[in-house]
Amino acid sequence: MRRRFLALVGLAALCSLLFSGAATPAHAQDNILTQAAKGTLKPARIHTSGGDRVLPFISAGTLMAASDSGNTSGAPNAAAQAGAAAGAAAPAAVDTQTAPAANAVGISRSSLGCGRRNPGDNVRVNQDCSYRLQGEEIVKFNPADPGNLIAGMNDMRQGYNLNAFGYSLNGGQTWGDDPPPFYHKVNNPAAEVPTAGDPNRHTILGGPGNFFTYDGGSDPAVAVDLEGRAFYSNIIFDRLAGDGSAVVVTASPPGASGSFYNDIAPQDRHYVVAEDNKPQASHDKEFIVADITRGSPNVGNVYVTWTVFKFDASCGPAGSTALFYCGSPIFGSMSTDHAKTWSTPEEISGRSTSLCFLGNAVDKTRNQHDCVFDQGSDPMTLPNGDLAVIFNNGNTPAGDPNSQQLAVHCRPTGSSPAGTAHLGCSSPTKVGDDITVGEPACNFGRGPEECIPGSFVRTNDFPRIASNRGNGHLYATWQDYRAGEFDIQLSQSNDGGLTWTEAKAPVNPDRGKDHYEAAVDVVCSGALAANNPGCPGSPGQGVGGLQRHDLCPSTAPAAASQADVAGSVDHLAISYYRTCRVPNENQSTAAFTTKQPGVQAEPSDYTLSGGHGRSTPYGARPVSPIFPPPDGNQFGFMGDYSGITVIGDVAAPIWSDPRNVIPQAFQADQGAVHDQDVYLTLARIPSDLGENEER
Repeated sequence: MRRRFLALVGLAALCSLLFSGAATPAHAQDNILTQAAKGTLKPARIHTSGGDRVLPFISAGTLMAASDSGNTSGAPNAAAQAGAAAGAAAPAAVDTQTAPAANAVGISRSSLGCGRRNPGDNVRVNQDCSYRLQGEEIVKFNPADPGNLIAGMNDMRQGYNLNAFGYSLNGGQTWGDDPPPFYHKVNNPAAEVPTAGDPNRHTILGGPGNFFTYDGGSDPAVAVDLEGRAFYSNIIFDRLAGDGSAVVVTASPPGASGSFYNDIAPQDRHYVVAEDNKPQASHDKEFIVADITRGSPNVGNVYVTWTVFKFDASCGPAGSTALFYCGSPIFGSMSTDHAKTWSTPEEISGRSTSLCFLGNAVDKTRNQHDCVFDQGSDPMTLPNGDLAVIFNNGNTPAGDPNSQQLAVHCRPTGSSPAGTAHLGCSSPTKVGDDITVGEPACNFGRGPEECIPGSFVRTNDFPRIASNRGNGHLYATWQDYRAGEFDIQLSQSNDGGLTWTEAKAPVNPDRGKDHYEAAVDVVCSGALAANNPGCPGSPGQGVGGLQRHDLCPSTAPAAASQADVAGSVDHLAISYYRTCRVPNENQSTAAFTTKQPGVQAEPSDYTLSGGHGRSTPYGARPVSPIFPPPDGNQFGFMGDYSGITVIGDVAAPIWSDPRNVIPQAFQADQGAVHDQDVYLTLARIPSDLGENEER
């Protein structure tokens, strides 16, 4: 067992006049992520006249990865045990079809492992035969071969928590998977400063590292360029040895179809975006995108954006030696050589005198209008080579307990190997409101966290972005609580993200359920669609109808807003989870626990919706069977996000659910009743309310 050098850090619960929470000494061996995972480090709260505003915090996926295990409550609860009567998992099967001899890589068009352990009409993406959690999934298609799908997911088959990638060569009918090569890298920020061979600085603060290889990872994200080169990004960290964390993006060569990725060597700078070993620069929650527009001045560029948390004693009361939340701005970086070399990270969340306030309430080095209470960024390229980035922000005016969704428009230039690359981002603009007042919270052992009580899983209001690559129109979607339940909101921009208009009604047509963790993509149409590899035809394999079932009672859908119908040419596909609500969900002011009626006992499904522009609500039908809540050592987490990609006019949503029952003889040793796996299906996209399940 290797010896670890353990950082001595204190608690970061804010206790100034603006903030609530009493400081309690943390265990001397706990680093910043371990403190957060145990609940000794809690999200900061601002007291406003309208209620408490919770400031951004480390994402649930990273906290899950930093935990010693996924379960803080012990054995599966009684409701989960009762679910064992639902049946046993299908027998494992191995598909032995091999690839053609001409395939130099030697990958197969058939699944590996227990690929047929997927009751229902969906395809199981992860191919392990273990009963370990997979979640927080994402998928993209290969523009050079639209039948080649590339996926990423959190994966616990090797521990709490690592990652896996998936690849399909036949439009998602069968899959192979493997772990990514992120964990050979040794933490050493001092080696990431500019050099003669690489003038970029791949660290925020520099300084000595912990010199151990990384043993945790979270927040998988994927992209694919015009040549079929796949990219896989991750946040990696060491659970115990100091506060080491890094943003990494590696590449799979053209022709490999995402079946393997280039290694990140222990001391190499290649494929490293940013690396630190201090609580003042803790990396979290990245997404990536590749420019795949032929004719774009930046075609082939790859972009990554993420959150950098700052925890420091200077942001607490005078004389304090404990760590306190200072802020969490969004950073960005770009690569012009296929992810091998990355530009010096830039803070891009910006400053706004009309949108952002209290920026110096905790960090006195900041301007009071810096937009630094951020999380959950998502980038998207534009046909002219520009970039739009959206993110969740909590710098709303004093007295407003809610948050907001913001966007910046960037004009990237330069070369990453030459050290001249810059994102060139503007000041932020408002995408839409994020109404958080009344959102339920659950106690998973760390204190109150935003959650879905019925399934007892963590959730968040981070936005997602997509573009119609045929005309450049942008769409953002997110969940909030403006109607007294979690609903999916939508906003549109036709000028590259400089201005946005919110839809007048939620995307989801039904009421009476919680709708959350939406993913979005757009059918490619318009003048730029011709000869655009990002606008392929459908692979035409396995496209089925949508399923019909009754999840729980709901009210009738509202009529689409006629004010937003005119000119709505863009056909969108938006997928999300739905869960039945628990009694008195709106009236509770305390955190929900599993002792309350309905908590961790309500069914869920995954639903695909479709419609045109801001003509909401959309038509929607489930694409999954009804499934129970996660249980045992898999409870409390289904990921911070789900995914979808549109190929031609066919949607390929990807999600995780615990439909599979672990055989009863194995349950005690596996620590759960249900196994959470990742699934994908191909389905036609609904066009309007006429195709809704509940008309």
